[in-house]
Amino acid sequence: MPTFASVDYPPPVLDIEASGFGLGSYPIEVGIVMPDGRSWCSLVKPEPEWQHWDPSAAAVHHITRDNLERHGRSALEVADALNDWLEGMVVYSDAWAHDYTWLNRLFDAADRTPHFKLENLRALLSESEAATWHELKGQVAMGMILQRHRASSDARLLQSTLKALRQQAAAA
Repeated sequence: MPTFASVDYPPPVLDIEASGFGLGSYPIEVGIVMPDGRSWCSLVKPEPEWQHWDPSAAAVHHITRDNLERHGRSALEVADALNDWLEGMVVYSDAWAHDYTWLNRLFDAADRTPHFKLENLRALLSESEAATWHELKGQVAMGMILQRHRASSDARLLQSTLKALRQQAAAA
C-alpha cells in the first residue's frame, strides 16, 4: 500500500466541481491543496461546445454558468497552472473516475498534456482505514470551518481526513 511521508507532509489532493454527471459534463472549478498546505483554485470558463448544465449540481456548488463566463479562466490557463503547481507529482482524488474524465476534458480543450499523475485516494488507504473513512471525514468536516462546497474546500477536507487517519494510526 502506498503511503505518504508523514502526518505533517500529506500528499497533494485535487478536487473538481463539474456541470453535472454523465455524458457531456465538464469541469467548472478545480482546486488543489499541496503537501505544505498551500492551495490553489480556479473557476473554468466553459468552452463553446460545453453546453451540459445540471441544475441539481449547480444547487450543490452554487456556481452559475454566468459566473463561470465572467470569472472563469480558460481551459488553457487552468491546465498550465495545474502543470506548474503539480509538475512531476502524484496527486490524489476521492472521485477518481469522474475527476480523471473531467481533467482529461480540460487538458484536451487546452491541447495540453498533464505533467502529473492523478491517482485514486483509495490507493492510500488500508481496508480498515477505508471502512472508517466516511465517518471520520464527517467528523473532520464538523471541526473545520468550510465556507462552501467548492473544489479547494473539498480538497482540504480530503487532505485533513488523510492526516486524521495517520494521527489515529500513530496514536494507536
